[in-house]
Amino acid sequence: MVAYDGQMAFKKLSGGGEGLRGMVTRRLTGEQMTLMEVKGQGTCYFADRAADINLVQLDGETLHVEASNLLATDSGLRTGTSFTGLRGASQGNGLFTTTVEGTGQAALMSDGTAVVLRVAQGMPLQVDPGAYIAHQGNLRQDFQTGVNFRTLMGEGSGESFQIRFEGDGLVYVQPSERNTLGGEV
Repeated sequence: MVAYDGQMAFKKLSGGGEGLRGMVTRRLTGEQMTLMEVKGQGTCYFADRAADINLVQLDGETLHVEASNLLATDSGLRTGTSFTGLRGASQGNGLFTTTVEGTGQAALMSDGTAVVLRVAQGMPLQVDPGAYIAHQGNLRQDFQTGVNFRTLMGEGSGESFQIRFEGDGLVYVQPSERNTLGGEV
């Protein structure tokens, strides 16, 4: 919160808003997130390090988002964690990611204006793990690698790892890359 008007009350939520079970799950998975509940009447303004903010409307859907890119959610949305496998590890974020489910808006942060890319049947999308923010819809994701002898000799392109999305949905990427394990190869 950077400012508010009206009458507001603020409360820290343990376990990413999921109580004791959520706190244990998030510690075990490494997908830690601190949430604050805001109640009251008025307007509350949120920001974090001058990041761009993108509002995503969910209508009974699930949004998969990196915890570091999630700024705020409406109270009608539930958060959880899901297994991502090698995709998460290549980003340096671990093997799990945050899920946001229900009906309402989620505020996502990005380093620069986020680009929303549509994935359709027969038109897969490859994304750099360091630029990935979130995805929603009926998407399958696979981890792809292009590591070869040149990569091991230090002459690779720096694009040795990608996430491939197939199906029908949206993928959110930022126009910059965070440092990732995959980006070092």
